[in-house]
Amino acid sequence: MNDENISGAGTEVFDDAKVKKLSFLELIKKIGPGIILTGIVIGPGAITTASMIGAQYGYSLLWLYILIAFMGTTYVLVTYRLSMLTGMPTIHAIRHYYGKGAAAFTGFALFLTCCFFTIGNISGTGAGMQLIFGIDWKIGAMIMIAVLVYCYFSKGVYTKIEKGVGLCVLGMIIAFYITLVGTGGPDLGAMAKGFTTWKFPHGSLATALGFLSTHAALTTGIYGTYLGSEKKWKKEDLFNGTLMADSIAHVIGVLLISGAVMLVAAIVLNPTHTVVKSPAQLAEMLVPVMGSIARPIMGVALLGAGFSSLLGNTQRGVVLLNAGFDKPTSLEDKSIRIGAFLILAVSAVICFLFGGSPVQLIFIANLATAIATPVSGAFIVLMIWRKDTTAGYKPPTALRICMTICYIACLFLTLSSLKKLF
Repeated sequence: MNDENISGAGTEVFDDAKVKKLSFLELIKKIGPGIILTGIVIGPGAITTASMIGAQYGYSLLWLYILIAFMGTTYVLVTYRLSMLTGMPTIHAIRHYYGKGAAAFTGFALFLTCCFFTIGNISGTGAGMQLIFGIDWKIGAMIMIAVLVYCYFSKGVYTKIEKGVGLCVLGMIIAFYITLVGTGGPDLGAMAKGFTTWKFPHGSLATALGFLSTHAALTTGIYGTYLGSEKKWKKEDLFNGTLMADSIAHVIGVLLISGAVMLVAAIVLNPTHTVVKSPAQLAEMLVPVMGSIARPIMGVALLGAGFSSLLGNTQRGVVLLNAGFDKPTSLEDKSIRIGAFLILAVSAVICFLFGGSPVQLIFIANLATAIATPVSGAFIVLMIWRKDTTAGYKPPTALRICMTICYIACLFLTLSSLKKLF
């Protein structure tokens, strides 16, 4: 999707049957936003909730990953499709069809969610530096913040973020699977039961909602439509396999990393009924199993999680806020760079004054996500069912049904969790 298409709905209709399907190598070159989205999703919050679920409930909630795969793929495909066919990223489309107030409210709600996650990401980055180099976590966080500011204010911001997050994601996958092998591997029978027994253990509903809202959030797909502008995606990319490949790459990355974390916690911590309060704590608990190698390996994974999420999440918040108020959304725009820096500075102060891994703030962010998703999701469900958003093309009946099911499930989980909370 080109930037010039943001101003209005796309009216060009072409024969999608004539669009050439890309080869595997061509698709590899075209994908990118999905990798950035993976890095954003797998931050300290995702690692913390995955660790907590594995430690508290063992293998019994592994079936949630089936929901994550279904919901995550649906959210990204729906938002991508709407963006390509209307010629507008999500919040701009909401403004076009439902007015300025709807767009502003959606953008502001999603912005607040991103701000809370930024605080947790700073803490996670510092914890990773501490585990690797043995320095104070605040000093480690400041070093990585300086690197981040350089990325924000240098040229070719999107390219730097795409490559940086890609390296972080690769580092996380390697580190967590070394850790998984080091623990002796999972119980395959218990894994099979965890995937096939669909029920919530007593007291797990609120934690499960936080887990789902972190791993499969509409915010991810919404921001992906703006990254598509940076990647210069065009309408034919909807039909040549690019958007499907990018969506699959994102979901697989999330499942590979988070799944390894949950399994490690289920193997090591569940038998001892240990309560996890931070990702760094998980590294310390692995020392008896893996020895001195546990800290640096988990440090690499945690640094990758925190830094990759910081790279994308802080800018994501400003982009979505600007989109809500019809301001510039390009990552190269001065307002995005300054806004991201200000959020980073304020979040760092809060994080340092808090004095540790802000697990409570991570849960607040999860709750904010769970509230923001029904709001933005309502507009997206309405848009995917509109006739004018798919005019000239075959209606995506299966995708419409999947999106509606995901939205109803999201509402049910949110209302159930809020009822239990209050």
